[in-house]
Amino acid sequence: MEKLLKNTDIIFAFGMIFILGLMIIPLPAYLLDFFLALNISFAILILIVSLYIQSPLDISIFPGMLLILTIFRLSLNISSTRLILIEGYAGQVIETFGSFVVGGSYVVGFVVFLILVIIQFIVIVKGSGRISEVSARFTLDAMPGKQMAIDADLNSGLLNEQEAKQRRADISREAEFYGSMDGASKFVKGDAIAGILINAINIIGGIIIGVVQRGMDITQALQSYTILTIGDGLVSQVPALLIATSAGMVVTKSAEGSSMDSQMKSQLFSNPRVMETVSAAIVLFALVPGMPTFSFLSLGSLLGAAAFFIAKNQKMKKEAEYEEETLPEKKSEEKVEEYLQVDPIEVEIGYGLISLVDENQGGNLFQKIASTRKYIALEYGILVPPVRVRDNLQLNPNDYLIKIKGNVVAQFECYSDKFLAMNPNQIEEQLSGIPTSDPAFSLPSFWIDEEEKERAEILGYTVVDSISVLSTHLQETIKKNFEKILTRQSVKQLLENLKKEYPAVIEDINSDLLPLGNIQKVLQNLSRELIPVKDLVQILESLIDYSKVTKNIDVLTEYVRHSMGETIANLYKDSNGVIHVVSISDVLEEKIINALQENKESMQTLGFSPAMLKQLNISINNAMQKFSELGYPPVIITSATIRPYFYKLINSTFPSMAIISFTELPSNVELEFLGTIEV
Repeated sequence: MEKLLKNTDIIFAFGMIFILGLMIIPLPAYLLDFFLALNISFAILILIVSLYIQSPLDISIFPGMLLILTIFRLSLNISSTRLILIEGYAGQVIETFGSFVVGGSYVVGFVVFLILVIIQFIVIVKGSGRISEVSARFTLDAMPGKQMAIDADLNSGLLNEQEAKQRRADISREAEFYGSMDGASKFVKGDAIAGILINAINIIGGIIIGVVQRGMDITQALQSYTILTIGDGLVSQVPALLIATSAGMVVTKSAEGSSMDSQMKSQLFSNPRVMETVSAAIVLFALVPGMPTFSFLSLGSLLGAAAFFIAKNQKMKKEAEYEEETLPEKKSEEKVEEYLQVDPIEVEIGYGLISLVDENQGGNLFQKIASTRKYIALEYGILVPPVRVRDNLQLNPNDYLIKIKGNVVAQFECYSDKFLAMNPNQIEEQLSGIPTSDPAFSLPSFWIDEEEKERAEILGYTVVDSISVLSTHLQETIKKNFEKILTRQSVKQLLENLKKEYPAVIEDINSDLLPLGNIQKVLQNLSRELIPVKDLVQILESLIDYSKVTKNIDVLTEYVRHSMGETIANLYKDSNGVIHVVSISDVLEEKIINALQENKESMQTLGFSPAMLKQLNISINNAMQKFSELGYPPVIITSATIRPYFYKLINSTFPSMAIISFTELPSNVELEFLGTIEV
C-alpha cells in the first residue's frame, strides 16, 4: 500500500490512458456496469463535497476534475453504444434505467431524458458558466486593490510576512480558479450536446441494425433499441446533472467562510417572525376550495411550530446573556507585559497628513514604505521590520514623527497639498512658497503650490510630492539607524534564511568562538558605515576564520572589511572607476598611533587636546567643502591600524565622511588625492 501511495503520479497517468482506451477497447457488460456505478458514485461524492466546502478554493481541483469526469463519461457512452448496437444488451444498470425508471416506455424515457438535458444545458450549465465568467473578470479587476490592501496591512503590522505571502497566494489561486471554471464549464456544455447527438445516433443506428441485420420489424426495433438508448442516456445524464449542479454550487459559494447548511440555517430560518408569516400564508392556501387541505395545513403547522421553538430558543439565549452581563464581573489580571512591547519602527502623523495613507484620496504611502523596505533589503541586505503608521492628534496637523523602538529619531513639517522644491545647485532665484530645509539631505527648499511647480523645474529645482518627502526621509532615517534595527533576532533570521542554501557555512559557526552577539556587533559596525551586508556568506566565512585568532569586535570588523574590498571600492568609485580621497598627514598619523599606545582606554578622543581637535575639525571641514564643490563623495584614506579609531573620533561631527584604509582596497583601484588632513 505504501508503494502505491508513493507512486500515485504513475497510477494517475495510467488511469488517464485507460479512460481514453475505453473509447477503443470493447468492454464486457459486467465491467460496464462497474464503471457506470463508479461514475454515479463520483458524481454523488462531488455533490456532497460541494455542499460542505467553505470556500471555492477548498476544491480548487474542480476544473481539472470536471474535464476528467467528462472524458470518462463520454468513454462510457462509446462503450455502451458499442454493446447496444452489437449485442442489443448493455448491462443491468442501463437496462434498469431503461425499463424500471421510465416504466419501459421509450416515449416517456425520451421525454424524461430531454427534460434532464434541457435542465442541465439551459439552466445549470449556462448559469454556472456565466457566474464563472463574471467572477473571473471581477476577481482579476480586484486583484491590484487586494494586493495594495495586503501591503497596507503588512506595513501597518497587522500581518506578518508569512501571512501576507499566504494571502497573496490565495488571491492568485482564486483568480486562476474562476478563470479555469469559466473554461471548464464549456466541457459540461459540450457534454450535454454530445449526449443528445449520441442518443439520436444510437436510436437511428439501432433501428437500421434491428431491421436490416436482425430481421426485426420497425416497431420491435424501435421498442428494443430505444429503451436501451434512453437508459444509456439517463445513466450518463444523471451523473452529468449532479456534476453540473456541483459546479454551480461551487462558483456561487459566498465568501462568508461557512458551509451551505450553516448559511441556510442562519440566513433563512433564524427570524421567527418570517416563519410565522409564511406559516399563516400556507394555512390560508389550505382554506382555498379545491386545494389539498391536508398538505398545506400540515406544512403550515410544521412551520408555525418551528417559529415557536426558534423564538423560545432566542429568548432563552438573550436571558442567559443578560444574566451573564449583570453578574459582577471578575476582574481579570491585567497583563502588564503588553505595555512593555514597542514597535521597531513607527511613523506618527498629524490629522492633516491622513490623506497620505488614504487610498481613496490617492495616498500611496504604504506602497512607498513597502518599496523602501524592498530597496534596503536589496541594496544593503538588511531586513527592515514592518513600519507601523498611526495618527496622533497631539501633533500639529502637518507634522510627523519617526520613532525607532519608541524613541523619536526624526520629525518634520509636511504639507500634503504642496510640493517640496529642493535647491541642489545653489540656485539664486527664490520661489514663492514656504522656506524650509529638506529633511533627508538638508538642502535649502521651498514648499510650493502646484501652480509654481513648472517654474521651479525650469529653474533647476528638484520637485517632489509630500509622500516622496516622507518616504525618503524615512529611508534615510532607517539607514542612519541600521545598528538599532539589526537586533539579535533579525540577525538570527538572516542566518536561518542562509541555512537553506549554505548549510555548510552555518554548521561551521562555533558558538563558543563566534557567538551570535559578536556576529551582530560586526554587522552593526559595517552597517553603521553603510557597508552592505548582502554577501553574508563572505562575511561569515571571514568571521569563522578570524574568530580563532581574536574576539576583539573592532579587529574582526577590519578583517571582514578586508575581505569585502571590491564592495567597499564600488561604493566610492566615480564613473571612471577612480576614488577621490584626502589622506592623513604623516604627523597626524604618528600622533594617533602614539595616542593609541599611551591611552588605550579613551578611544573616543584619542587623548587629543581641545585645540588639536578644533584644528582637526577645521581641516576636515575644508576637505568636505572641496568634495562638495567637485561633486564627489567625501572619503578619507588612512592606514588600517588607525582607521576604526579615527572613524570614532570624527563620526559624530562629520557623519557623512567615509573612512577607508589602503589595504582594504583592491590593488587595481585608482586613487586621486585631493588634499591632506593636517593639525
